[in-house]
This record gives sequence, structure tokens and C-alpha cells, in this order.
Amino acid sequence: MRTEPATAFRAARDVLLHARSDSAAARRDFRWPDVGETFNWAIDWFDVIAQDNDRDALVIVEEDGRESHTTYAAMSARSDRLAARLHDLGVGKGDHVLLMLDNQLELWESMLAVMKVGAVILPTSTMLGAADLQDRIDRGRVAHVVTTLRETPKYADVTGDFTRIVVGGSADGWTTYPDDLGEPAPADEWRPEVVTAADDPCLVYFTSGTTDKPKMVVHTQTSYPVGHLTTMYWIGLQPGDVHLAISSPGWGKHAWSCFFAPWIAEATVFVYNQERFDPAALLHQLERAEVTSFCAPPTVWRLLIQADLGARPRALREVVSAGEPLNPEVIRLVEEAWGRTIRDGYGQTETTAIVGNAPGDTVRPGAMGHGLPGIAIELLDPVTGEPGVPEGEVCLDLTTRPVNLMAGYLDAPERTDDALRGGYFHTGDVATRHEDGSLTFVGRTDDVFKSSDYKVSPFEVESALLQHPAVAESAVVPAPHESRLNVVKAYVTLAAGWEPSAETARSILAHARTAMPAWQRVRRLEFGALPKTVSGKIRRVELRAREQEAAGGPPVAGEWRDDQFDGLRTGRRED
Repeated sequence: MRTEPATAFRAARDVLLHARSDSAAARRDFRWPDVGETFNWAIDWFDVIAQDNDRDALVIVEEDGRESHTTYAAMSARSDRLAARLHDLGVGKGDHVLLMLDNQLELWESMLAVMKVGAVILPTSTMLGAADLQDRIDRGRVAHVVTTLRETPKYADVTGDFTRIVVGGSADGWTTYPDDLGEPAPADEWRPEVVTAADDPCLVYFTSGTTDKPKMVVHTQTSYPVGHLTTMYWIGLQPGDVHLAISSPGWGKHAWSCFFAPWIAEATVFVYNQERFDPAALLHQLERAEVTSFCAPPTVWRLLIQADLGARPRALREVVSAGEPLNPEVIRLVEEAWGRTIRDGYGQTETTAIVGNAPGDTVRPGAMGHGLPGIAIELLDPVTGEPGVPEGEVCLDLTTRPVNLMAGYLDAPERTDDALRGGYFHTGDVATRHEDGSLTFVGRTDDVFKSSDYKVSPFEVESALLQHPAVAESAVVPAPHESRLNVVKAYVTLAAGWEPSAETARSILAHARTAMPAWQRVRRLEFGALPKTVSGKIRRVELRAREQEAAGGPPVAGEWRDDQFDGLRTGRRED
């Protein structure tokens, strides 16, 4: 077992652990570790910290009360044995392995095992259908698939020359996943001794596809495994912590908070599986399991505040959010109930966490924080490309390329070159920099729009709408207008107990008149569920297309306009 990479990795990690409440010191003292020319996180880090380690690495609690505990030592041994079986099945270095598993032990040990044989992981959501799977297998150059018995019917008409491995039963044409991984390994069993270069591919993530066919993001043996030092720091994880994150397998955020970051910190990953989200049951688990850190996307936080938050779970120290911007109203309500401030963080599939409100920072309501240690954030004017503007596209300065940036997009050199043009990595997101250096998300470059020559930030409008008790969630898009260019249209999902009536529409539109300036006021309103990707992100592109189709016509069915209500009519005097 090599110890040199682990020593360098640990030293960098410990700088962040020791500066947990001093972000200035963390940014000043942290340097990305030099792990050498060859590196394999599963072998060179996880196996090192797992040796003779009886602390829980993974705890999974099912809805019916069943509970499983897997120690670090057991996880290391099980993944070794699974690596040997995968090796026997022909899984080799550089092969692409699609993992389509639920939150179950086999997911975590498969991630480690695939890394140990030097193969490349393609995490995939169980929510995908056959057409999406065919696309991933074709474009992702998949050679092996590991999935559950429940998902195998989806592959009946999926073509391709790939090994099929099924978890939880047997199926025709599928090899059964081994069930003896907890037993001692025979002396002659193959042991993982594959050498991987630090820049060898390790994972290929499919983006959520909010505007186009999902991109395929390639991460190396260091860009994600080492890069998640920033994520560990942002969450505020410490050795021995119990960390619960609400995230679905198959997406980058699951690896952020349910795999790399907790195990970098030598913490316990705690998973609570629910068929349907139950806020009361989740809050009970936070208390019962003495969870110390909790990460949830804004959608979950909004559902929690609509329920009875009750007293703060007694062990809970850190509460964080990522995935989409977090509205100030949510932060305020949780702070009032629990005395804990939700710290927002930001990153993309192409990176790990790059911006965040660090532990100990004073949080500006609605701000996503500062650049994290090891990250140089620059705002570029979206038109001229000039740096140093107070509002612009969030970019990473590549003068010293950060470790936690993707290698590129699979089989798409032109797309990669475009993302890295001009010496910067371009996120496509717009933010404002405040006088204290913190950043507030404005929107995607293609989400921000003009109304009467004023710029409208959908996020700002949505945050204001959330202050109305009827609004559980909203999405704001431009509706073409003959004289204003665009007016603001809001699609709203109502909170429990509210009806999609004229009275509700009038109340929300009246609130919009007092909560935001004239050019950002909501002029049109429609109730209903919001279209989302399988990862839960709102597909505003669909809503924008609907507005383009309806342009110039009368209100669509179910739409309310402010000029339908007395006292809300739009005119020069009121604007």
C-alpha cells in the first residue's frame, strides 16, 4: 500500500480542517496537494484510512426501519473482492462502466471497485427510460452495466455489446452480482494493483440537460477525488461527523455529498431512503441518528419550512444547500426555527464546489458566498469578455488551473475549447459581486432577459415571490410584449391549502407590485407544476418556448394578467 499520496492529500485536507472557522486562513494557507504522477483515490486514500478502521463509513436506514452499518474496513474489503469479480468478468482499465443503482450498499462498493480496476464510472439515474439509456450507452461508449433487477426490463430493447450485471436477483442474459463479498477472500484471489495516472479518466457525468442534450463531463483521478477537498471544506465536515445529504444517485451532487466529501473527512455517510418525501420522518432521523451536518437542495428546504420544523435536531451543527440558488426567505425561516444559518454553495457538474458560504462566514442573505480555497473567481462582461466587472459571467481563471476542473467533454473537443476559451473556464452563470467580495447568483446567461430595456433576474423575482405564503415554488421567464419587448411571467406551484383562483392570482400579483421595482413586476401568472429534469432542475427553456408560441395572442388557458384586475392595471402613472 502506497502512503506517499495519502500523506500529501492528508496534509492539504488538514489545513482546511484546522481553518474550519477561519475562511481567510483557509484561503491563505491552502494549496492543492501534489499526489504524484500516479494516483487512485480508492486505493491511495480510502484503503489507507480504512485499514483497521471500525468506524461506520456508511449507514443506510430504510423507511420500514431496517438499518445497515458498513465500517471503513469492511467497505475496503468488500470493494476489493468486488474489484476481483469485475476483473474476472473482463472489466479492465479504461473501460466505461454504467452504474444505475439506488441508494444501496452496492452503489458505494461498486464506485470504489470500479476505481480500483482503473475503469471509468458513468453514474446514471434510475429514473431514466430506455431511450435515454440507449443514448448514454452509445455516446458514453459503455462496455459494462451494473443495475438492479427492477431496472433490467428497461434494457430489453437497448442494443450494444456490453456486459450486463444485475443486483438483487437473477435475469436472463444478466450476470448476478456477487453475494459473498462479506466473506474472507481466498489467498489466490486477484488483488487491485492497477496503476492509474493522476490525469486518467475516472468518471463521466451526464449533465442535467436543462437546455440541450446532456453533455458528458470527464473527470480524472484527481479532478473529482482530490477536487472535493473544497466541498468538504464548504460543508464544514470533520472526522467522526454523521452527514446526511438529500441527493439522488446518478448526479454529480450525490458524489459531492454522499461519497467523496464525507470520506475525505473520515466522516459517516448517513442515508435515509424514502419512497415518498415525508418531512416529519426526515426530521425524526436527523434527531435520532444525531446527524451533525445536513445538505439539501432548495426544493427540500422549501418543503421543510412548509411543514413543522420544530426544535433543531440536537447534534446538528452545519446546514447547507446547493443545486439551485437558495432564496433569502428560506434562510430566514430556518434560522428563526433552528438558530442555524443555511450556507449556500455553488458548483457545476464540470467542477466541485467553487463558491460557498464557508463555516464561520457572515452570510449575506441570498448570496452564494466567496470563491473557495484554491479557486480564483473572475466575473467577465458577457459581451466584451472584460474582467473585473461588478456583474458578469462567473469564470475560473486558468492562469493556474484549479485541480477541481473537468478534463473536458467526452468526444467534444470544440465544446471543450469553447468552455475554456480566453484563459478562463466559462460557467454560463451570471453573478453580482458585492463590496465584501461575496457573490449573488443572478441567473444563467440565457435566463436573464430585458423588459423595457431593464435587465430582469429570474432568481430575484422568484425570491420575492416566495415571500408570499401561497407560493411554494416558481419559475420566471420572459413573455414577449409588443411595446415592452418582454414582460415578466411567473409559473407558480401553490403551497398546500391555496386554490388556483382569481383571488389567489390577484393576491400574488398585488404582492409583486410592492415587493419589487416596476420593471421586475410580475405581469402574468400561471399556476401548475413546473417542468423539471430528472435531477430536479427547472426546465425554464420549456417555459420560454411556450411563451414564444403564445406571443401576441390572448391569455392562454389558466393564465392571469395584471390588467384583468382593478387596481393592478399597468399604466405610465403606476409604473
